[in-house]
Amino acid sequence: MQQRNDLEFYDRVAHEWWSETAKIYALSHLNAPRFEYFDRYISTWQGLKVLDVGCGGGFTCEFLATRGAVVSGIDQSQNLIDQAQQHAAVNQLPIDYRHGYGEELPYTDRTFDVVVCVDVLEHVADLQQTVSEIHRVLKPGGFFCFDTINRTFKSKLIMIWLLEDWLRQIPHGVHDWQKFIKPEELAALMVQLGFHDIEFAGFNIFGETMADNVRTYLHYQRTKTFEIGINQDTSVMYIGKARKSLS
Repeated sequence: MQQRNDLEFYDRVAHEWWSETAKIYALSHLNAPRFEYFDRYISTWQGLKVLDVGCGGGFTCEFLATRGAVVSGIDQSQNLIDQAQQHAAVNQLPIDYRHGYGEELPYTDRTFDVVVCVDVLEHVADLQQTVSEIHRVLKPGGFFCFDTINRTFKSKLIMIWLLEDWLRQIPHGVHDWQKFIKPEELAALMVQLGFHDIEFAGFNIFGETMADNVRTYLHYQRTKTFEIGINQDTSVMYIGKARKSLS
């Protein structure tokens, strides 16, 4: 039976994480549109203590560090943490990287102003425990910034059948459709744990229709850049923010 949610993939590609010719490097291009959205709510990152949960080899951590944030990153892949540490050292970026898991964050309560978790929630072993831990380490009033994948027929068609099985632009077996998360499920969980001011928006990397999917895929093949739309269509990917209550 085919393995799904194959997280060992990240260990296998760690050595090429920062290679601009590697497929995985495409993830680095998602930071600019993501933070165009997050910047609507966080006017400056200068001096903020920020944790990146599921930091990989450091794309988002380095992006934040260059914007003046005091950055920590954690990932379940020791190989990726090693690569992240090496790359940060070369670029003289003082990022605190640790090996660990979202379900058991090695930080004290109320440590961070912001927790970022992008392209990760659909992979964790225990979603509720991970979001609970994120809530725990946030300061009162702190922001949780995230994106993930909706569990719909359309997301299975695009993210798995099209991008994994047919075009092989995403490694075969990396995603498990059963672990994708409906926005209403995530919202209910966050409210239960003490988040408020929750908002979602569509994060459309490949457009809204199959014609858009083909066009944007061809654009990516030519330019290695994405045409990303932030809109109300959350049927495949969505982005969002929430705040920890002050009490």
